Amino acid sequence: MADTAPRPLLGLVAGIAAGVVASAAMAGFQAAAARLVPSDSDEDPATVKAADRVSQAATGRPVAEPNRAAAGQAVHYLVGAALGGIYGVLAEYQPATRRGFGGAYGLVTSLLVDEAAVPAAGLAPGPWQASLASHGYGLASHLVYGMALEGTRTLIAGRR
Repeated sequence: MADTAPRPLLGLVAGIAAGVVASAAMAGFQAAAARLVPSDSDEDPATVKAADRVSQAATGRPVAEPNRAAAGQAVHYLVGAALGGIYGVLAEYQPATRRGFGGAYGLVTSLLVDEAAVPAAGLAPGPWQASLASHGYGLASHLVYGMALEGTRTLIAGRR
């Protein structure tokens, strides 16, 4: 009989690494999708706004203009790695977390992060103020994230 005891440390490490890879997959998807669904906003992305908040708290100044895109990407990858770590541990204890080859987790992160936490933090308008295309773009992006997350996690930690 195969050992099915949870491996939380392996799950955490595999999830963090997979979260970075999945964040890259999501960024690639978003770059391609942005050509089809261009943004009608000239506002900074929520990731850049979050980086500004951190910079303000640490230095008293927003992120300098030449560093804004990189700072936003850093936030994107840090959040992706953190959500990946959570996923990796959850996947060790609750196989149902992996439903839809990680797609269900991706959709849940879209709802909790993009539709709830980011607007609640004042980093983006409320969901009722966004277009249907914007919601679809976010859901599809997170679906890609979740599936890339599970694929990479499985490569690192194995299938159970």
